[in-house]
Amino acid sequence: AMAGEGSTFRLRCSLLGHGQDVRGLTRGIFPEGGFVSVSRDRTARLWAPDGLNRGFTEMHCMSGHSNFVSCVCIIPPSDLYPRGLIATGGNDHNICIFTVDNPAPLYVLKGHKNTVCSLSSGKFGTLLSGSWDTTAKVWLNDRCMMTLQGHTAAIWAVKILPEQGLMLTGSADKTIKLWKAGRCERTFTGHEDCVRGLAILSEMEFLSCANDASIRRWQISGECLQVYYGHTNYIYSISVFPRCKDFVTTGEDRSLRIWKQGECAQTIRLPAQSVWCCCVLDNGDIVVGASDGIIRVFTESLERTASAEEIQAFENELAQASIDPKTGDLGDINADDLPGREHLKDPGTRDGQTRLIKDNGKVEAYQWSVSEGRWIKIGDVVGSSGATQQTSGKVLFEGKEYDYVFTIDVNENGPSYKLPYNITDDPWLTAYNFLQKNDLNPMFLDQVAKFIMDNTKGQTLLSTSNQFSDPFTGAGRYVPGSSSGSSTIPGADPFTGAGRYVPGSASNAVTPVGGVDPFTGMGAYQSAAAKVENIYFPKKDAVTFDQANPTQILGKLKELNGSAAEEHKLTEDDLIILEKLLSATCNTSAETPTAQQLQTLWRAVNWPEDIVFPALDILRLSVRHPTVNENFCSEKEHVQFIILLLKFLNPKGKQANQLLALRALCNCFVSHAGQKLMMEQRDEIMTQAIETKSGNKNIHIALATLTLNYAVCLHKVNNVEGKAQCLSVISTVMEVVQDLEAIFRLLVALGTLISDDTNAVQLAKSLGVDSQIKKYASVSEPAKVKECCRFVLSLL
Repeated sequence: AMAGEGSTFRLRCSLLGHGQDVRGLTRGIFPEGGFVSVSRDRTARLWAPDGLNRGFTEMHCMSGHSNFVSCVCIIPPSDLYPRGLIATGGNDHNICIFTVDNPAPLYVLKGHKNTVCSLSSGKFGTLLSGSWDTTAKVWLNDRCMMTLQGHTAAIWAVKILPEQGLMLTGSADKTIKLWKAGRCERTFTGHEDCVRGLAILSEMEFLSCANDASIRRWQISGECLQVYYGHTNYIYSISVFPRCKDFVTTGEDRSLRIWKQGECAQTIRLPAQSVWCCCVLDNGDIVVGASDGIIRVFTESLERTASAEEIQAFENELAQASIDPKTGDLGDINADDLPGREHLKDPGTRDGQTRLIKDNGKVEAYQWSVSEGRWIKIGDVVGSSGATQQTSGKVLFEGKEYDYVFTIDVNENGPSYKLPYNITDDPWLTAYNFLQKNDLNPMFLDQVAKFIMDNTKGQTLLSTSNQFSDPFTGAGRYVPGSSSGSSTIPGADPFTGAGRYVPGSASNAVTPVGGVDPFTGMGAYQSAAAKVENIYFPKKDAVTFDQANPTQILGKLKELNGSAAEEHKLTEDDLIILEKLLSATCNTSAETPTAQQLQTLWRAVNWPEDIVFPALDILRLSVRHPTVNENFCSEKEHVQFIILLLKFLNPKGKQANQLLALRALCNCFVSHAGQKLMMEQRDEIMTQAIETKSGNKNIHIALATLTLNYAVCLHKVNNVEGKAQCLSVISTVMEVVQDLEAIFRLLVALGTLISDDTNAVQLAKSLGVDSQIKKYASVSEPAKVKECCRFVLSLL
């Protein structure tokens, strides 16, 4: 860095207020030039620039969490909240939403099963949260819309990208994932440890920082463009300067680093071990929060720089800090080999360079400042034994934070074991679990428990009530995949989990007006210039596949029956029974299907998959008949029926079976029993159905029709999760479909879903559906595609 005017960051002010570690910071929208901080002291604070001097004033303190607050973000202004909202996430598993002028939360979002450690807001009121429960959730206003499942460890960082519908998550499983419309599109690998922070550079590029002490620059397409090294320990946070690609990082090596043109241009040491968070204000000033509970602001502007006395006080505080050599921040230290004070006469070679000297048996650390041309003392290096944990909650073990992680040697030559411990844990229970987990002799119990107590003396918490006990240790320990909400059926739906929708609970079903047929009624024959009437949506009734050629179907069935293995063969009588069933359900006879006919059909649809398709086609046609619908979809039979149809949706199976299974599912919607079953099993069915999206045009039309039939049902009941899943499916299928009939049905589904529902409109926009469908507004033939598309766009 040049020593020229304004090229160096200097202290602007230090802000006291929080009682414990400052864990999160974000620049505010209101008041202008302000920011919000959150802390382990369970509060969030809103700071406004102080007009008189160079500092900030605490405008108000917000409380709503029953445990540490770990992250914060601003939700942009809306008509309802023109000053925006503040969202905070905590160790109590909750997210609190505050207005800028009230210390109590407006509402609380519940749903995560562990600490919420990262938040990011998007357009149209969407909020993305990341948690130690390994999931990220998408919220709209006060409802969870989707759950993003795929990481195998805690999600430490989340960001919504500027391009709609794209989201990033960074995890302790060392990967970053890109999600589009709720589905994982790409996984970025390269980091060698927990990913801790993400920052967006543009629509095409982003940065990540990690516990491997590196920063990476990525292209959305998956390519890692650059790796930056400089930090000597975990990097906790990263923030980008406005309108350029320069950025700042903070970490566990007591430093804030400023990166310009890809180089570390300046290193600022702080008198605290963990520098947890940073944010850049609109004017380019940097705010950092650390484990000493103090917020510090640094600036390049000379008029905003602190007074000489304040800077001297900061340097004195830094000089008195004690540095633990075990952290490795200063490399391997051998006190006997260190030079004396005369070593500081030689100038440094680069900004931020550190030098250790020994003076009267004491080891001191200094850092070179290029702009001032001098060595600045950054602390005393103290030898230490046992646990020297100045700050609580900063050791990582298996991707999670603990107050301590001890290394225990049970016998001289055996292996050593890691023992993670939180101040809130019971030392005896922790010791017992540790011995169990590592198959060690229970007679060590007293010894291990005593070791824990001896090494954590004098550390107490604000409250030791057991409701804060750590879910990662102890008896009720969390094992991924065992969460009570998750279903054990493969392909369990990621959008709802435990609070899943139960049909029949809709007290507020409304049937909107509209859908007037332009060929009847008033003004039927106006001139061609008349306004086109929206006859497309909201659609009221299910669309079915009725086309049938009973003779052909039976002919094929007989032909395949001839070559079937003995145990599957149908008798002549069976074939006559199926013929009668077909004529009863294709309205060629007035007879009602019989139980015997349905039993025979059930045997036929259980044929091997290479010959089953004619039987599936009979099922597809007959399920439209109320008697058959009631039989297969009723409480008694439905489980086997659904399992059978889902089995045929397997993307590795035969396309003919996929197609007929999708059509049979569409036809289930004709009767009440079928609708009820389809809605109860929506998660499973939609999750399986979308796997057929790589199929042919007919499969695409059937998949679009299934989505449309769901939209028709969801329009009548207000089920947010159901609509979110449907919108995600529409968005995903739109990407791959070429056929205009399938596109038309997806557009009708979309229009039906978002009619009379502002939440659904916002969600569709945040998924970027409007930009996906724009091109269909100019399709010339068939005209219905263009017209329907324009009606949908007018709602978006």
